[in-house]
Amino acid sequence: MLFYKNKKTFGAIALTLTIFLSAGCRGRYEDLNLSVYQYRDTKNLVRFVYDASLRLKKDGLKSIEYFKHNREKYNTKDYYLYIYDMNGKNLFHAGMKELEGKDLGNILDKNGKNITKLILSAIDDRNNPHGWVHYTWWEPGKFYPVPKSSCNFKVKTPEGEEVFVGAGLSYPHEEKEFIRIVIDDATELIAKQGEIAIDLISDPTSQYNYRDVRVFAFTENGKTLISPVVNDSIAHIKILDCTDEVGNKPFKNALKKLQTKESTWEIFMAKSRYERILMKKCLYLRKTQLNGITVYVGAITDLPQPSWMG
Repeated sequence: MLFYKNKKTFGAIALTLTIFLSAGCRGRYEDLNLSVYQYRDTKNLVRFVYDASLRLKKDGLKSIEYFKHNREKYNTKDYYLYIYDMNGKNLFHAGMKELEGKDLGNILDKNGKNITKLILSAIDDRNNPHGWVHYTWWEPGKFYPVPKSSCNFKVKTPEGEEVFVGAGLSYPHEEKEFIRIVIDDATELIAKQGEIAIDLISDPTSQYNYRDVRVFAFTENGKTLISPVVNDSIAHIKILDCTDEVGNKPFKNALKKLQTKESTWEIFMAKSRYERILMKKCLYLRKTQLNGITVYVGAITDLPQPSWMG
């Protein structure tokens, strides 16, 4: 009988502990909405940066010393942590200690992107809750820049100072969420600024163009305002008649769906430039108004590959 009671007690304690731990984990990350990501690497990076932001929020600037004394914990084989003030001065860099104390506010990547300005814009962007920025940067110990996507959070410390903390993935997977962010931003920019927005979005150094992603825009009759290729002035692209590798017309199909929706995803088939096999890609398209004309704004990215999904 005593064994039975102890067994019941042990079971109750175990159940309580399980519920407590589960609730704690959910409570810790519930506001991150990690469900928008398809890849485990992306989710882990967001958690990594978020945990560091919580320490900064709790302990303030004195936590910089904690990060420095635990540098190896924040410099993993996949990513490293960095902290900057809002003017671009580096306060902590787990991957490149020599950058600490330096002003990097005007540093450009190899494509002319001002990384700090892009981050400052991203952390105040309501469409970009995890402050995603895409650029090229050097891997510690290597001599050439590589494509990166970094997650960044703005933190107001107990001292009243504002800083941002982040980390990036080298050779990142292309998340659908990444193009959702840039298209939602581009759509709002066109609605607010009209034709001025067209030049801003077309700028190759802007957040609207990175790696193989290029934001484009066209009218209902297929006239391109921002071409999906670098320059279509030689021969006009009949975008609505474009077909994929199996004969589907993704742009025309997407426009049909947008008759009753504000945005849509369209899956189509394309050739892989590396393996020369067919692979799935997706088009994200939204509609907005420009001078009373309906305009469609979109971008294309790879669909997640099942072997890498988290």
